[in-house]
Amino acid sequence: MRYCINCCIHLLPNDLHRQCFRCRGPDHNNQKCPVCRGENKIPLYTDRKQMKWLAVLEVRTDHCESWNGFFCLRKGKLCSLMFGLIIMTLVMVSYILTGAKHGLLLIPSPFHYGAFASNPSLMDNESLSDVKDYYQPSKMNISYVKDYPSIKLIIDTITSKIEFITRQRPDLEELRKQEPHMFSVIPNKFLPNSKNPCWYEEYRGNTTTDPYATNSYALYSKRFRIIFDYLRKVFWNHLYHYKDKHYRLRCLPHFYIIGQPKCGTTDLYDRLRLHPDVRFSAIKEPHWWTRKRFGIIRLRDGFHDRYPVEDYLDLFDLAAHQIQSVLQSDAVKERGKRNNIIIGEASASTMWDNNAWIFFYDNSTEGEPPFLIQDFIHAFQPNAKLIIMLRDPVERLYSDYLYFASANKSAEDFHEKVAESLQLFEGCVLDFSLRACVYNNTLNNAMPVRLQVGLYVVYLLDWLTVFKKDQILVLRLEDHASNMRYTMHMVFQFLDLGPLSEKQEALITKSPASNTRRPEDRSLGPMLPTTKAILRDFYRPFNTKLAQVLFDDAFLWKRT
Repeated sequence: MRYCINCCIHLLPNDLHRQCFRCRGPDHNNQKCPVCRGENKIPLYTDRKQMKWLAVLEVRTDHCESWNGFFCLRKGKLCSLMFGLIIMTLVMVSYILTGAKHGLLLIPSPFHYGAFASNPSLMDNESLSDVKDYYQPSKMNISYVKDYPSIKLIIDTITSKIEFITRQRPDLEELRKQEPHMFSVIPNKFLPNSKNPCWYEEYRGNTTTDPYATNSYALYSKRFRIIFDYLRKVFWNHLYHYKDKHYRLRCLPHFYIIGQPKCGTTDLYDRLRLHPDVRFSAIKEPHWWTRKRFGIIRLRDGFHDRYPVEDYLDLFDLAAHQIQSVLQSDAVKERGKRNNIIIGEASASTMWDNNAWIFFYDNSTEGEPPFLIQDFIHAFQPNAKLIIMLRDPVERLYSDYLYFASANKSAEDFHEKVAESLQLFEGCVLDFSLRACVYNNTLNNAMPVRLQVGLYVVYLLDWLTVFKKDQILVLRLEDHASNMRYTMHMVFQFLDLGPLSEKQEALITKSPASNTRRPEDRSLGPMLPTTKAILRDFYRPFNTKLAQVLFDDAFLWKRT
């Protein structure tokens, strides 16, 4: 099979040049024609032999064979043009339909979302799959408007609506009505010879009874089954026998690391548990007070069975066994010494996550929760100690985004999500109080990034309505990173822990940092300067109030 470069017509072996208009003419002579004689003809073979690199090949279809070369060329270009136009039309139609579906086209206004529902209690009858629809934007996405002055108008509106109003604290009887079972399990007095809040509870099972058979943490998580397998083996050995009855030691935490996420709580937890007098729950973050006791694992997954308080107390059994060994030692029995081992719990959601209240508590006022987590903790442990680790809320939000975002992470995507979240928050504060918006489950789930977690002072003021200021230690991650030894000494002093040897102190303070940013996230670089300026403006009034409450201008985060 050969091709003639002069006429570009497919040549059969027995039909050479019979249709070649260059070779055939009125006076054509095959013997005299240099082309027909093969002097200037460049054959191209398709049987894998090497082709001459200067050869140019244009293949015509059979119906073109009767046309001249010029007409075929024009016809080919016309077909290509028509084909290209068809493809472009299909692409544009696809884009228009997709844009209309996502509300990106026919935008009526660049700075207003749809109205918020005036009654959050309406959510009680909705399915969780519809929760996010409550605070949806109108057919516009401010994420595509990267104009700082325009977004600044939204922030100015939010700032004008900020009011720090002291909440009304519920009385004890109201709390009892809400959680009667919890109050029936946890006593109002603890063992006097233990620094940690503990008490003895009668155990009515026998040696064949599995004390952890119904524990929800063991049932729903494979990670914790190994821990509970060990607890089953040693459980009977740690029961206290008295007058033909069996008692088990139950304990609550002495202190809580309550927040905030992406602020260094994991690093603080890892260092504190190296102290010989400190124990923690079997898992770092049980999230029982904020989520599990309501049956929440993830709101988008709906509700599971509620985790009873007994399941939460089981998490402290390992520590309770060690405390019991101390209580039964001769030093405590005969010399009147007390147990100095203390237990901690480090759920970083405890400070801020009250999202479940709307599904369980009635009689709310103006969309604000009538009961908060701290109300119940204080009811059982009025002397509990609380540790809060904070960082620059601007950097915290970006770190939070990098950690939790699953795909398409970038500084530009973060900027868009910040802009969208700001407008959602603006829509809420126009109709509701600041506290109602901060604790609004629907709004918080609708925002692409968790702006509300960085409003530290709103949460702190609510904790201060039930706990004294000297019961709360507030640290900065920036200080912890620059002078770890100093911050750890502050924590030891706050928890009234005993002195450490130089070797123990070196182990605690010189260990590598925990839960640092992943390499793939670091490669994305910092946020956009415009995004940082926007967030600085948004968080400024809250940081100013926080610095006033703590009497420390370092919480203005001006140098970061």
